[in-house]
Amino acid sequence: MNNQPNRRLQPVKPSTAALSRWLLSCVLLISACSFAQTDDAQAPAAPGVVVDSSKVLIVYLSRTSNTKAVAGMIHQRVGGTLVALELETPYPANYQATVQQVARENDTGFLPPLRTRIANMAQYDVVFVGAPTWGMQLPPPMKSFLKQYNLSGKTIVPFNTNAGYGVGSSFETVKALAPQSTVLEGFTTRGGIERDGVLYVMEGNKEKQVQTEVQAWLRKLNLLITR
Repeated sequence: MNNQPNRRLQPVKPSTAALSRWLLSCVLLISACSFAQTDDAQAPAAPGVVVDSSKVLIVYLSRTSNTKAVAGMIHQRVGGTLVALELETPYPANYQATVQQVARENDTGFLPPLRTRIANMAQYDVVFVGAPTWGMQLPPPMKSFLKQYNLSGKTIVPFNTNAGYGVGSSFETVKALAPQSTVLEGFTTRGGIERDGVLYVMEGNKEKQVQTEVQAWLRKLNLLITR
């Protein structure tokens, strides 16, 4: 039991200098918080892949014009140079004859010579490559393009139309043929079915649907183009 007499504790008064230092610290803290909040509110969103549209190339192969239509939609949104791949010797107009020729080319690894020439490939930083699915593979002419040009250090963006069976191995082949490039997520949509006589389908509601999907895809890739 404590036998010491009770003592009333007296509050300790801070010195004038200590009180001044404490007030100054509070002011500085409040100012710093306010400044940080203002900076956060005014800071712009982090940019994506920003390139000059003159450094964008859109290359496409199209037989029934569906891939051509998708290439045009991309071109409307990112600008750049739009180029159709053409062969020195075009494929037959007959669908079955073309199917057989493409199958032989895939089996033998033959790469058909291109009539299309890209004069200044070095000026492009972003290259969109579009093609239909042929035999669940990337068409031989697009393989020719990817093998013919040095795409090292470039950003490659594949896109595709197909008859309902998907891209097959197309996008994986793009990655394999451009190992020194950055290959972004590709876009695919259902196009015509030439085998069944269904050719161009990019009109009406289908066109509107694909327009919306292309826009969402480009936004997801965060490709911001300065014109």
